[in-house]
Amino acid sequence: MHFREGVRLALLQIRQEKLKSAFSLLGVVIGIMFLVVVVSVVEGMDRYMTETVSQQIFGINTVTVRRTPNVQVNTNAAQRREWSRRPRVTVDEAEVIREALTVPALVGVEANSQVEVRSWDGRGVSNSQISAMSAEMLEIRNLLVERGRPFSGQEVSRSLPVAILGTAVADALFPDSDALGQRIRVRDFPYRVVGILESQGTMFGQSLDNRVVVPVRSAATRQFTQRGAVGSIVIQALDPADLPVAMMDTEAAMRVERRLRPGENNNFALDTAEDSLAFWDRISTILFLALPGLVGISLVVGGIVIMNIMLVSVMERTREIGVRKALGAQRKDIINQFLVEATTLSAAGAFIGVVVGILLTWVVRTLTPLPAAVAPQWLALGVFIGMSVGIIAGVYPAIRASQLDPVVALRHE
Repeated sequence: MHFREGVRLALLQIRQEKLKSAFSLLGVVIGIMFLVVVVSVVEGMDRYMTETVSQQIFGINTVTVRRTPNVQVNTNAAQRREWSRRPRVTVDEAEVIREALTVPALVGVEANSQVEVRSWDGRGVSNSQISAMSAEMLEIRNLLVERGRPFSGQEVSRSLPVAILGTAVADALFPDSDALGQRIRVRDFPYRVVGILESQGTMFGQSLDNRVVVPVRSAATRQFTQRGAVGSIVIQALDPADLPVAMMDTEAAMRVERRLRPGENNNFALDTAEDSLAFWDRISTILFLALPGLVGISLVVGGIVIMNIMLVSVMERTREIGVRKALGAQRKDIINQFLVEATTLSAAGAFIGVVVGILLTWVVRTLTPLPAAVAPQWLALGVFIGMSVGIIAGVYPAIRASQLDPVVALRHE
């Protein structure tokens, strides 16, 4: 029997016995659908974390100095008490690091909080993120000023009341006019708008454009930072190869500035973007390791169902098998026939599972903040796994069918 003829007969069998075929396909459909959805969510999250989050939150090729680690996992009370006793990082320490670096790098400082921003005519935006930054942080965070201009170094050093707005804040405060040059109030302190940021989109469902950027140590920032203190100092190596040297220079400068003795632990945290994302790497690795087991359960169940259905099919078609053998069909022809049927059955289930998986992935991406992304290689793997399940599940029924005695088979009622 030709392969094409076997596929045609298998599809005919599925069409004639729809209910039985549906039960046969169910396990494979669920297994492949689960594979596509989970892998798409994990892949999308992985891409989002390594590309978007690392760039916008941590920065590329950066070392961050903070009072406490950026990611805190499995901490205890003693550890938290030790962190609370640490001194805050300061703008002056950023200057010390800048002078100590032996490789080309940008050094910036920032502190973040939530504020209400109001226009002069009374419009307001609540829960806006205020980012008190040095001029370098705009470049390190890749915050592009679409209209207007960024801060000048003089404006930052003199802590002048100038602000750069995110597009959401600018549109909300000045829906009918240009925000550039307008006056706003941040924590009741007057600021003048000098720039509008390029839209940053959203992150996990939260708008990144609901923000206002002001010079570090300007008036509004004094209510959420201690005098001279900042949330973090960020060092960005201009050459990625220089990042380890920049990290060593930074640690040495901080230890000297804080007069730490040899052997004494650092009283500050030093993180790279890779360190901060390490927790996500562990989670994604666990998910990818657990995935084969979770998918395998569904596929094993699907394979057993297909094998049982094929055994029933062999019993029901015993006379047909006898006729084929009486007309000269060899054992390999009978084996091929049932293998092709089982493979076609499972391939149909895998195809349906892939389609349903893509639809569910679209639903997840549309209705939730999860950045799911369908990867073509996983779709191909899903179809391959589905067909493999059919081949494995069809071997035993095919051998049983090929071993039927033609005389006994022809007498079967």
